[in-house]
Amino acid sequence: MPDNKISTFDVTKIRNNFPVLNQKIYGKPLIYFDNGATTQKPQVVIDTMSKLHSEHNSNVHRGVHYLSEQMTEMYESARKKVQDYLNAQYSHEIIFTSGVTASINAVAYSFGEAYIKENDEVIVSEMEHHSNIVPWQLMCKRKGAHLKVIPINAQGELLLDEYKKLINSKTKLVAIVHVSNSLGTINPVKEIVAIAHKNNIPVLIDGAQAIQHQKVDVQDIDCDFYAFSGHKAYGPTGIGVLYGKERWLNEMPPYQGGGDMIDRVRFEHTTYDDLPFKFEAGTPNYIGAIGLGAALDYLTGIGLDNIQNYEKKLLDYGTDKLTALNGLKLYGAAGNKTCIFSFLLNNIHSYDVGMFLDKMGIAVRTGHHCTQPLWEHYKVEGSVRASLAFYNTLEEIDYLCEALKEIQKMFK
Repeated sequence: MPDNKISTFDVTKIRNNFPVLNQKIYGKPLIYFDNGATTQKPQVVIDTMSKLHSEHNSNVHRGVHYLSEQMTEMYESARKKVQDYLNAQYSHEIIFTSGVTASINAVAYSFGEAYIKENDEVIVSEMEHHSNIVPWQLMCKRKGAHLKVIPINAQGELLLDEYKKLINSKTKLVAIVHVSNSLGTINPVKEIVAIAHKNNIPVLIDGAQAIQHQKVDVQDIDCDFYAFSGHKAYGPTGIGVLYGKERWLNEMPPYQGGGDMIDRVRFEHTTYDDLPFKFEAGTPNYIGAIGLGAALDYLTGIGLDNIQNYEKKLLDYGTDKLTALNGLKLYGAAGNKTCIFSFLLNNIHSYDVGMFLDKMGIAVRTGHHCTQPLWEHYKVEGSVRASLAFYNTLEEIDYLCEALKEIQKMFK
């Protein structure tokens, strides 16, 4: 067995931070390979949120009493943590939402209302998650606009020459995934943004599968919008982030109305609060936001470079092991990708493979992974997806491969 330690990175110690991993499923030690759907939570996040509920709970921004002021301070501190994590220029460019889906829908509505007219065009790619397709379809239907699609090659990489051909005077926005949730492809987002900006076109990036695996610097990328979800980055569910450049957020209308996003309300006319509050109507998920801040602190403490280096080792090892299995077809062979393995095993339905793996204690995802157009490209309905995190091990990959061999025997 190869050495699975990298200098300062201690996977055994890290696994001890995640209590959910220390259990058995059907009498087998849990191997959690469904991190692309949601990641497990370290004890520090669990403890942080429990303490907030038991000792500090109070609504933010509205109260003059101690608990409210204390919670407001922690909530705004979490916003600053996200700013630092993304290297945004201003903290008011960080909008808290319920998740990346809500973030993209917010832009699709608000940007669409402000800038999209009949026969305008929005560009997405063939590998997008449904949450970066359907909101734009709804917007296009509402505004009479059109959706254009960047194709991919057999390895699961964007065809940038085709992307350039799609851009014209009618193009008003590019919405692209940073990392494919089905293939693991890491897209060259900085280059994609630069191409768009040469034509004065803003770019939104879906970062749901990126920010937990690598450093993301929105100023270096120069994207106009960046969206991600807390639960895919070792934080709580129900919390997400929309980063937007100050210029766009100031010009775009709010997409929800209610308390806390107003300046002055009259029956005849309402004026709106300054950023970021203009886009945070109602009581926010303040406990989720603070929990997300704790998760980002945890990742920063480990070091994103350490995480990326370790996960690269998992990726290389897993690729070698899985491609050596007769009858296994692996989808996604991009030269630059994260630790995601989507595959089909012989002629066995992905659901059946997933069910048998579950009985062996291995949690994977089966189906189309909310990327149906992508699987239409490959002329299959979907796949088995093993998506790994920095608490997974080489030994778990070995066990997965042995389990797949056992499944092959069952169906032979």
